[in-house]
Amino acid sequence: MVALAPELQRNFAEILGPDGVLQDAAATAPYLTDWRKLYRGAAIAVLRPRNAAEVSKIVRLCAEHSIGIVPQGGNTGLVGGATPSAAGTEIVLSLARMNRIRAVDAENFTATVEAGAILQHVQEAAAAADRLFPLSLGAEGQCQIGGNISTNAGGIAVLRYGNMRELVLGLEVVLPSGEIWNGLRALRKDNTGYDLKQLFIGAEGTLGIVTAAVLKLFPKPVEKATAFVATPDPARALELLAACRAASGDNVTSFELLPRLAIDLALKHVPGSVDPLRTPSPWYLLIEMTATAPNAGLREALEKALEAALTNGLIADATIAESEAATRRLWHLREAVVEGQRLEGASIKHDIAVPVATVARFLEEAVREMIAAMPAVRPVPFGHLGDGNIHFNLMQPVGISGEAFLERGRALTTLVHDRVMALGGSISAEHGLGQLRRGEIARYKSATELALMRSLKAALDPRGIMNPGKVV
Repeated sequence: MVALAPELQRNFAEILGPDGVLQDAAATAPYLTDWRKLYRGAAIAVLRPRNAAEVSKIVRLCAEHSIGIVPQGGNTGLVGGATPSAAGTEIVLSLARMNRIRAVDAENFTATVEAGAILQHVQEAAAAADRLFPLSLGAEGQCQIGGNISTNAGGIAVLRYGNMRELVLGLEVVLPSGEIWNGLRALRKDNTGYDLKQLFIGAEGTLGIVTAAVLKLFPKPVEKATAFVATPDPARALELLAACRAASGDNVTSFELLPRLAIDLALKHVPGSVDPLRTPSPWYLLIEMTATAPNAGLREALEKALEAALTNGLIADATIAESEAATRRLWHLREAVVEGQRLEGASIKHDIAVPVATVARFLEEAVREMIAAMPAVRPVPFGHLGDGNIHFNLMQPVGISGEAFLERGRALTTLVHDRVMALGGSISAEHGLGQLRRGEIARYKSATELALMRSLKAALDPRGIMNPGKVV
């Protein structure tokens, strides 16, 4: 690790105050490892600014001394995008202290928040104003808005509300030069040239540092219907998706696909997990409809759709939540699927997207290929069927060590991603590229796309100091 020069140490301390510069090994350790413990880095220091002006001063100093900057939010990412390299030549810039919710404008249906604001706190602030901020993730109690924006986060409500790219109206960004771009506009329409905010959404901090945002809010739902459904296969689940969208007036908010193995792992490892149905099924769906007007008849619509599906053989069984507590139990099981896999052992994870109509084909072909390549492997594909985003995870086979299994990871991942791209899909639907997928995009993106990405990077960050080694 490179030591922080005394002059720079004084400069940073003057800007941030004594508690804004962390260098002690114990204090910096939480910032140097990613959530999955796949990447462990080192840093000259961890800097914790309180506002955009301080970020600007830090960036100017780092640019002057050619020091790489790794922006970090809640550190809940899954691809190593917020972890510094092992070289120890970069600083980590934590946005955690920039956590104010500056304003909630209920009349304009917007919230202006700083990058370090925790997602759950933004949801709560919107709810207090009788509004909804619809982004919802398993890590919402820890992840931060700046990270959500920088990774173009998705979650369970994309089908109804879109991902983060659709939820941002304006941004405040510190550019690689240290200049502050104030694009905090609360406009639905602004046709005055390039939509600059889109450059920074999903860029993972490689083009600039998001310091604040204007977010879209929505009417708060007042009616909800939630069901857990057993279905024979994903093809029939897709037929049910279309039926539910039609029956509800397109009020389906979530349509989550879960295989039986995922349920078994949740029941095995995660307290509070309960199997909602008596008879096991190969596949399950967690369906939620919401409406912003009372007496929308969602439960009746859901009941009728499920009754018809049962008659037509699209489903084998179903239960509709009778209370908010029952709804929470169903969503607890959905979230426990992730933790159950972690506690079971090593897994190879893929965050892919294909057109919704091809999900069933992808799953059939990809599972068949995985078993042909490694007969004992345990595929656990689950996720957001409604928007085509599947977390195609592979659990280590019984009787094989985690290390031996992970050594096969690259070959298996190439098979999965080749299948995805053959169907016109994406190898990263909502997690980003970070370090994990950075090297793979050369296989799947055209030379023209890669050249455009590199041109943008070179134009905005000619010194290459913004989150080096990530994305491009």
